Amino acid sequence: MVYFDYAATTPVDPECLKIYAQVSEDYWGNTSSLHDTGGKAQLLLENCRKRLGGALGVPPQGISFTSGGTEGNHLALLSLAFSYKRKGRHIIISGAEHSSLHSAAAFLEREGFMITKVPFTSEGLIDLNALEEAITDQTTVVSVSHVNGEIGSIQPLHDIKKLLHAKDILFHSDMVQSFGKLDSKEAASIVDSLTISSHKIYGPKGVGAVYFHPRSDIRPYMPHQTHEHGFRGGTVNLPGIAGLTAAALKVKAQDELDHYAGLRNHFFKVLESSSETPFTVYGAPDARQLPHIIGMRINGVEGQWLMLECNRRGIHLSTGSACQTGKHSISKTLGAMGLGERAGKEFVRISLGRDTTRGHIEQLAEVLSQIRHDSVHLLT
Repeated sequence: MVYFDYAATTPVDPECLKIYAQVSEDYWGNTSSLHDTGGKAQLLLENCRKRLGGALGVPPQGISFTSGGTEGNHLALLSLAFSYKRKGRHIIISGAEHSSLHSAAAFLEREGFMITKVPFTSEGLIDLNALEEAITDQTTVVSVSHVNGEIGSIQPLHDIKKLLHAKDILFHSDMVQSFGKLDSKEAASIVDSLTISSHKIYGPKGVGAVYFHPRSDIRPYMPHQTHEHGFRGGTVNLPGIAGLTAAALKVKAQDELDHYAGLRNHFFKVLESSSETPFTVYGAPDARQLPHIIGMRINGVEGQWLMLECNRRGIHLSTGSACQTGKHSISKTLGAMGLGERAGKEFVRISLGRDTTRGHIEQLAEVLSQIRHDSVHLLT
């Protein structure tokens, strides 16, 4: 088996898994309990919060641990919207946001908020002109993911922030795909809130974090919750939090970017050498592209069939975001870019990881060429 779905999830790093097991054995107390067993767990929790804050370059008191990116995005968008509803009820998100943000936006719409979805350009970047035109004096929140999870385009957070300057509009960014790949400290300094997830950076599943800048007057949208500054209920997943923190501290973003860039270039070089494998790549210019995510289509081959054929031959890739798999509609990203149904049906996502090698890349290119060749012969 050769795995090309690291944007969906990663294997747990052995060191993080060891820490997870150790914390499960030695720090099993409830962090809210007042006795020494609970106090011991609470000290570890706050140490993890402090160290993760250092990795992100943010005040640790603004971090609340969650069950992952989806819960973090729900908590962020709903808390921001309800905290600022006295000013207005207009929320702007990009049309290519993760499904968790579309879900939260739909909930807000039912609660009387107005939602505007801003399109992408043909290069997979937020249309800044459309965003500027969408802003009104009732706008309170803008949400744009730092990196698109289906094609890997890096969104211009600085340019977005300039449009919001002095307008009392909160800026949220889903940083699940960029965390561990790009400079988290720089990105975190731009926004009012952000979300990250552990299992995208070789940490354990079922844990993540949401950050709200302390300068913002953000209150939990659901009252009377007793954990994580009142933003969520339920006993915290301390072993998972320790594993997430360990994974975050092990990240070497530049080394990984160099690794992925080399593999990406090699993949296209090998694929281009086969004149029988016409393909289309969706993404941004190199300076705005995260290299480990490749959103593309093998022209003339349906994406779901391609994925199944790859799976049969021991190659694991996807047809888009894991949270969208199984749905027959066009991906939100391609829809936001104005692409048609055919492009959507042929779309696949290839994502690279730390263990991906040039040999894996060559094997993938060969399998894609074989499938394309077989599909042409089936139709003739």
